[in-house]
Amino acid sequence: MTEPPRRLERLLPFLRWRSALNREALRADLLAGLSVALVTLPQALAYAQLAGFPAHYGLYAAMLPAVIGTLFGSCVQLSTGPVALTGMLTAASVAPLAAMGSDAYLALAVTLGLLAGLMQLGLGLLRQGWVLNLLSQPVFTAFINAAALLICFSQLPALLGASGPRAPQLVDEANRIAEALMAPHLATLAMGLGALIALIALRRLVPRLPGVLVVVMACTALSAATDFEAGGGAVVGVLPPLRPSLHLPPLPEWHLLTGLLPAAFVLAMVSFLEAASSAKLISEKTGEPWNENQELIGQGLAKLAAAGAGTLPTSASFSRSALALANGARTGMAALISAATVVVAAFSLGQWLHHLPLAVLAAVILDAVGRLFKPASLLRVWRIDPDDGLAAGATFVATLAFAPNIQNGILTGLLLSLALLIWRSMKPRIALLGLHEDGTHRDLERFGLPHPHPHLVVLRFDGPLHFVNAARFREAVNWARTAQPDVRVVLISAAGINAIDATGLEAVRREAANLAAHGQQLAFCGLKKQVIDVLERDRLWADIAPHAVYRHERQAIDALAPLADPPENL
Repeated sequence: MTEPPRRLERLLPFLRWRSALNREALRADLLAGLSVALVTLPQALAYAQLAGFPAHYGLYAAMLPAVIGTLFGSCVQLSTGPVALTGMLTAASVAPLAAMGSDAYLALAVTLGLLAGLMQLGLGLLRQGWVLNLLSQPVFTAFINAAALLICFSQLPALLGASGPRAPQLVDEANRIAEALMAPHLATLAMGLGALIALIALRRLVPRLPGVLVVVMACTALSAATDFEAGGGAVVGVLPPLRPSLHLPPLPEWHLLTGLLPAAFVLAMVSFLEAASSAKLISEKTGEPWNENQELIGQGLAKLAAAGAGTLPTSASFSRSALALANGARTGMAALISAATVVVAAFSLGQWLHHLPLAVLAAVILDAVGRLFKPASLLRVWRIDPDDGLAAGATFVATLAFAPNIQNGILTGLLLSLALLIWRSMKPRIALLGLHEDGTHRDLERFGLPHPHPHLVVLRFDGPLHFVNAARFREAVNWARTAQPDVRVVLISAAGINAIDATGLEAVRREAANLAAHGQQLAFCGLKKQVIDVLERDRLWADIAPHAVYRHERQAIDALAPLADPPENL
């Protein structure tokens, strides 16, 4: 009788909220929702600008996508909407194809979000969330650090009051910044730096205060009072009447559409890893499980909702999700209350935002993104594993070198980390074993142990036996059969072999035949069931089975000792 409701809850995760909803939970959700909304409003405007959209598009991204993301996601504290990293990726992917802010640019950016959403939704529905684990944490960390630098760099023109539009090429943008440094707009610089200092001070001194909202309101009021715009300061300006509607942009030409696919895959991967990082942290603190496939569905549907609303691609915000958790959000009602508050504020306060300086929005981005730059994390990766350190370092350098096409940086890291993984798979650890004083068989070279039998050698092979390392297996067996004089049996300690493919099976066949040709015997102990299952599907198993079913080294050595002894000793 309980199965249909459970199946329905899998399709509609928000039905699970019913068990947690009560007066106390609603009170906590109300506080959390309002707190998140107060931070979302200025961030939405800032991150829309970062993505190359008009500022008010960020408000659209904080409405319907936020609702869809929480209704169909698995972690109720996640705050879906505009985020800095997704905005930067969007701008980097589309800027080479169209002028920022143009109709063509907006259509391509919305299409990019649509493609990324379809990818996430498809992976979630097919329960293939593991694909996104191909991007290792060191590569992701390096990309975040490099992207944080580039995002901060991109905000310097607004902070300095540089004239003209953003240059599509990094070198041209650097020249524009250099010119602005020589002759900055002093009022703009003072407004931006003042806002940045105030944001940092409020966050450290009064962390529970919505510092972003306080600073934005104060700077907007100051801008209006001092007629900042008349003095040459750049402001948000007149916002058009907010008329959110559902419609998809016309699809671009086929070559542009296919050209967006790699960028869409990177966007889907990076934005989901950003969401997953928040979900994992929240799950650890609350003890509530989360499901990566369900979260893929939720985040994918949120991106589709953003595309339907004609706005920038969305993701889950780390800072706003942490704020929701800190304020005690219990269910997804907190996100619904936050989205409703954004809607009310957007329609009632839209025109008041006319005087908001763009330098203040730049300060909001610098404050939020600057905290993502953690070079110590890259040094830690290098200390732990040089291979991971190499992949992380290459990702960091490539992201900066390929800018503004920063998606190429993460693709570089992805390909290099996969190449290093294959390289490590080609060189699994092998060791000859001897009997340790504790009764186990261990690396005889490391512990200075003798061979367990004068005519038998035990070889441990640590890794799956497949096409990548089959040659390594054959080299190891040939090394083992000559490891001491008159070796009659080579025993493979196979507990570390957790898989075997056709190439690996062929390597076993050839070595068994090679040993037989030299009057020697190949034997196995500790074979796992999944390996035996593969071997049994081939005639080889009938040949090796009599000496391949031993549970451990001791049993095998005792059973094989008569076979290993020379005929004259029998």
